[in-house]
Amino acid sequence: MPTILWVGTAGFLGAMARYAMAGAVSRVDETFPWGTFVINVSGSFLVGVLVAVFANHVVVHPDLRVAVTVGFLGSYTTFSTLMLETWELGEAHSVGLAITNIAVSLIVGLVAVGAGLWVGRNL
Repeated sequence: MPTILWVGTAGFLGAMARYAMAGAVSRVDETFPWGTFVINVSGSFLVGVLVAVFANHVVVHPDLRVAVTVGFLGSYTTFSTLMLETWELGEAHSVGLAITNIAVSLIVGLVAVGAGLWVGRNL
């Protein structure tokens, strides 16, 4: 199967996982875009783990590696939604929440990638 079909299939699964996760998390508290936040942080952590595992512990076919990282996690994470929801917070005059959303998402996302890389390298 061509690489693009692997990526597309994994992307389909990632999009479904994103939809399910966002729905589950958003039901808890609708005052802040927690679904997007949880998805971006968990996706950042997972990409860190997988990149480290694929580089240091497990040899996988290149098509599988790109399918999982670009396809699944690319569809699962939601940077474009993060930007839209932040813009909407600003338009709703919740500038403090908008700035908090960007700052915390970036900082915690970077920490999650670092933690994922550390976990993946130390398995």
